[in-house]
Amino acid sequence: MVGKVRIGLLFSTTGPYEAIGRSMQNGARLAVEEIASDPRFDFQFEAIPFDPGGRVEEYAQGAQHLLASERVTHVIGCYTSSSRKEVLPCFEKYDGVLWYPSHYEGFESSDNVIYTGASPNQHIVPLASYLLRTHGKSAFCVGSNYVWAWENNRILREAVHGKGGKVLAERYFRVGEVDFAPVIRQIIDLRPSYIFNTLIGISSYAFFRELHRATQDRGIDQPRMLPVASCSLSEPELLEIGPEACSGHVSSSVYFESIDSERNNSFVRLYRTKFPDAGPTSADAEASYIAVHLLARAIRHAGSPDMRSVLAALPSIAMEAPQGKVQIDPENRHCYLTPRIGISNANGGFDIIYEAPHPIRPDPYLVWQDLARHEAPQLRIVS
Repeated sequence: MVGKVRIGLLFSTTGPYEAIGRSMQNGARLAVEEIASDPRFDFQFEAIPFDPGGRVEEYAQGAQHLLASERVTHVIGCYTSSSRKEVLPCFEKYDGVLWYPSHYEGFESSDNVIYTGASPNQHIVPLASYLLRTHGKSAFCVGSNYVWAWENNRILREAVHGKGGKVLAERYFRVGEVDFAPVIRQIIDLRPSYIFNTLIGISSYAFFRELHRATQDRGIDQPRMLPVASCSLSEPELLEIGPEACSGHVSSSVYFESIDSERNNSFVRLYRTKFPDAGPTSADAEASYIAVHLLARAIRHAGSPDMRSVLAALPSIAMEAPQGKVQIDPENRHCYLTPRIGISNANGGFDIIYEAPHPIRPDPYLVWQDLARHEAPQLRIVS
């Protein structure tokens, strides 16, 4: 009998992207409660939280505390790629496992990380295909100044150039920046086919609100004439943007709360019952929820929370998640996930317009993608 297993939760529930951090921690906590009440598991998780407050330098301190002082082996956590890269040396030093529940830019593989969020072929590649097919060949990129934005913009740039298009400009801002008036004037003057947004947290929310005001003042139908596309925009963030400016935006994700299935409806109902003041679920909440459940299944299969035993068990682990079937690719420790594209609505949700017919194998290094020819996961229209 395994008994009690202590796990770490390393999420910024305060700071510039606190709305997503809280959503991620909620998803993990919901899964912890489900494991505790499920008779198939002969153990329970004890979750130990650490809040870095959105400060990159605090993440390493948090990882050190959880792995060394609290003596946990498994930590579910981090949102930004900067924070993930900051903590990796700690996990390598202490032989711990980071369960990383966030969509990310790819081009990484670590023996100490399990990636339960979307890989680039599961979010940016389908989005680029959709944008080029439906909106045009000129892009304007606006992002937060770190690796998530740099790498996603590079992938989009290759896809656009491969179709004979052009990236008109790339502009980067510090995390937490909220003054976007100058760049929005430039966007309106250049009139790209679409804006590719890799801003995060309060920066993204301020950008959407300012763009709405500026285009409204100029009599521009922003969602139709200057659509904004993102790989990270989620339901809790639509609430942060506010009802006037939250609708008509394109988001590429593997999960939306509006997925109509018995499994997802149950997940949403349980989430809202457990966290009545937290608002809607999100892709990041679901990825955190998935991480805890996959870890629990691996421990049950291995009979131990030992790092090597859990990693050896993972190839045989799969689950029916709210988004659909999820399993880990043993070659790269990323997840098979189902890409979707949604359009945000005035009710603070997403109308799903395309989805893959089945889970897509993760390709973090894009070795199977020909961006010049623009081969991407095939998405079907959702009626």
